[in-house]
Amino acid sequence: MKAPADCHSMQELRVQIDALDAEIVAKLVARAGYIDRAAVLKQGENLPARITDRVEDVVAKVRARALAEGLDPALTEDLWRRLIEWSIAREEQVLGPDRP
Repeated sequence: MKAPADCHSMQELRVQIDALDAEIVAKLVARAGYIDRAAVLKQGENLPARITDRVEDVVAKVRARALAEGLDPALTEDLWRRLIEWSIAREEQVLGPDRP
């Protein structure tokens, strides 16, 4: 990957953004695989899809990481909360929504 300052045209910049987007999607696919495994493990351990303390722990960690990296923590929190809600819904397909 080129650094943003090393891109001298919009074409070059767009190529880098597209490559980065592909990497982000690949990471999201990998994360979904872990979510699928979590659903199986939670089923065996009789755990619910939503574990509020864990949700808040994940959000706090990504907010702190965003702040340390110079990214807007509010934006990061919003994105992660959406990702977490999607993940919980995915787990509930296996566990059911009314699990204790």
